[in-house]
Amino acid sequence: MGSITPYESAAGKRYRVRYRKPDHSQTDKRGFRTKREAELFLASVETKKATGEYIDPTAARATVDRLGTAWLASRSHLKPSSAYVYESAWRLHVQPRWGNAMIGSIRHSEVQTWITELSNGTEGTKPKSPTIVRRSHDILAGILDTAVRDHLIPSNPARGVKLPRRRSRAHTYLTNAQVAELLVACAEHAPIVATLAYTGLRWGEASALRVRDVDARRRRLSVEENAVYVNGSIVVGTPKTYERRSVPYPQFLSAPLSAACTGKARDDLVFDDGRGEYQKTPTMTVNSWWDRALVTADLPPMTIHDLRHTAASLAVSAGANVKAVQRMLGHASAAMTLDTYSDLFDDDLDSVAVRLDEKASIHISRVWSEAHT
Repeated sequence: MGSITPYESAAGKRYRVRYRKPDHSQTDKRGFRTKREAELFLASVETKKATGEYIDPTAARATVDRLGTAWLASRSHLKPSSAYVYESAWRLHVQPRWGNAMIGSIRHSEVQTWITELSNGTEGTKPKSPTIVRRSHDILAGILDTAVRDHLIPSNPARGVKLPRRRSRAHTYLTNAQVAELLVACAEHAPIVATLAYTGLRWGEASALRVRDVDARRRRLSVEENAVYVNGSIVVGTPKTYERRSVPYPQFLSAPLSAACTGKARDDLVFDDGRGEYQKTPTMTVNSWWDRALVTADLPPMTIHDLRHTAASLAVSAGANVKAVQRMLGHASAAMTLDTYSDLFDDDLDSVAVRLDEKASIHISRVWSEAHT
């Protein structure tokens, strides 16, 4: 147990509580007006020590900067593209505001003000997108979550703040006729564009395809790698969900895929840049071949990733069910596919009523007829 001793101060008699921390080092807290207040504080300290809930007051002096560096290092499980956007958000938005702040001094209201300023912008700064705001909040909240688990602070002041809603962009779906016009406009890039539009591969997955990944007999593409442009260089890793998958392709893609593989070794890229290297995403440059093709084909502005949405749309219109679309796109679950493309399955609701009518109308009509005779 600790001890309680009185002392005289300029404001009158006060009490000091002296106690040992869990590491057996001694500390004290001064300024209690009554002995009863000091006794209650000492009792709470002893209880928290016994239950493992004790928090060293000096631990809360750790800065967000010090803890943030360790927290970012712990994100080694993230793919390079995700790790880069988190590092960027930390460097641009979190560290400048909170780096020097002691974790014990951060207040919930301050975090809410910061979120509001990021969302609305301040004098000299532009409003940030909901995605950037939420990512920045994830970093600060994640750092403070770790501090709570390490018993550096009792609770996380970043939790419970109001965050901006993400505004989902409407998907762009091309028809078969529009895809055909686009392929003509893409000229030598038509084979990779057609592959994207009819298999649902991501650009990084298609650009990382190797000759050995094309099974011409079964008409399957083996998706095993993903080449992503990150901070000035292309990083090759596993597909986005870490799951390798086999994706079927229609017969009409056999000829362009065969031509793209002709004269190449098994480990060569199918869609290289002409020098045997990975292609960069065309939408990363202004007035790229992709932009020019959209203008030529009289199509609205869209990203190359929108071809993945087109593939989903064309598959559904061809009769594919949600499970088949999930496997083709490499989604983690059918629920994710439904959440992403719920609008594509609206017609299924109508077909349910039509099929029910076809199957049951004769029997149910007889019931109504007999009931009214």
